Amino acid sequence: MDLGRVSRHGEAEWWVEPYGAMRVPAVLYASEPLMREMDEKVYEQACNVASLPGIVKASYAMPDAHWGYGFPIGGVAAFDEEEGVISAGGVGFDISCGVRLLETPLTREQVEPLKEALADALYHEVPVGMGSTGRVHLDDAQMDAMLAGGARWAVEQGFGTWGDLPRIEEGGCMAGARPEFVSRRARQRQADEMGTLGSGNHYLEVQHVAHVEDARLAEAYGLREGQVVVSIHCGSRGLGHQIGTEYLREMLLEAARQGLKLPERELACAPIRSEVGREYLGAMRAGINCALANRQIITHLVRQVFARVAGVSELGLLFDVSHNTCKREEHEVDGKRRGLFVHRKGATRAFGPGHPELPPGLREVGQPVLIGGSMGTASYVLAGTEESETRAFSSSAHGAGRSHSRHDALRHWRGRDVVESLARRGILIRSPSMRGVAEEAPGAYKDVVEVVDAAEVAGLSHKVARLEPLACIKG
Repeated sequence: MDLGRVSRHGEAEWWVEPYGAMRVPAVLYASEPLMREMDEKVYEQACNVASLPGIVKASYAMPDAHWGYGFPIGGVAAFDEEEGVISAGGVGFDISCGVRLLETPLTREQVEPLKEALADALYHEVPVGMGSTGRVHLDDAQMDAMLAGGARWAVEQGFGTWGDLPRIEEGGCMAGARPEFVSRRARQRQADEMGTLGSGNHYLEVQHVAHVEDARLAEAYGLREGQVVVSIHCGSRGLGHQIGTEYLREMLLEAARQGLKLPERELACAPIRSEVGREYLGAMRAGINCALANRQIITHLVRQVFARVAGVSELGLLFDVSHNTCKREEHEVDGKRRGLFVHRKGATRAFGPGHPELPPGLREVGQPVLIGGSMGTASYVLAGTEESETRAFSSSAHGAGRSHSRHDALRHWRGRDVVESLARRGILIRSPSMRGVAEEAPGAYKDVVEVVDAAEVAGLSHKVARLEPLACIKG
């Protein structure tokens, strides 16, 4: 990236002061190497977001930011609840794509002899890949109940336990969902996709805690070195994509009716208080519930596999956090608490210690922040910080972030070579698509260590533990 207009404000903080149509600064959190490698489009998109009506304080980009649709992936922006706008491009197509972490009582030494059997059983039990379908079929009434109830609905159907819900954002159910604003086509796409991973960067990964960075917080989170854990990364599947596609069209029309000047079509938006804005909020919240229910069903399937293969079914849920959402939250701005609609696209909520929305056991230490690596590289558990509230509305990075497009990755890597290379390192890959593996090659992503270190230096989140993969089920 050309740093001509960018001024450095800290070791991992860079500002673009308002110019042209910008209403607020654009603030990018990254180390110098990450900044220099960052796509020029991230800078452009962050500045474009800073021009939208009702934006508050700044347009932010996280250390893993890369080019997205409208907003950069890794973008955070908050809008005044009365005068602001909502943008489907600021949420993303995979509504409530997120990560949850399950903790097992097993050690790496205990799991190594079972690794092949676990990988095969998980691949067989949890449907994966483009257009994959599961064993749960929803009729219209069940679809409405799921879209309104989220993970709570899933638990009522026998998937998981009531004890899981406090460890999920929103207690497992996003209030304000309006299933009636979810189209017939979106419902059709989701009817057979519950309990499935999907494709792209989604995964189910068996990992071990390779290193504890903060012993006090690791103990509070129930993590210890050598422990085996399971990460689940997926979202709202076809339903979320359909909602995003349809409402982007509606928002483009609404922006014209409202006389909003958009820096580009991909930033289509609508006033939060408009009819289109309210309808999208209702449909998007239903999409969040779909994703929460989906990850809850997969959790149940993972527990069944571990019970059958390893004789252990007690896999506790550390936390489930989404990274493609827009939520109404209260934040301090210029010394006053204000209601804001916070868009996080490829960015993770990171509430610090004492936040009232965190459950007992986590409120004292801060929210777990789950940053996934790329296939074959480390993932991290971090903790939200008090400082993050003033840095970026309590937000942090969500993953390594792409450094190569999928098309570019296909020119650099072959899927079979990636699988064999990881196998030599003791990491098993199960996937229905070698093309998909090539697109998701570890080298197609930024250095996750650099991203995590930048998030810590910037005060967005604090490192707790490093996780390394043993087996990965990939879309």
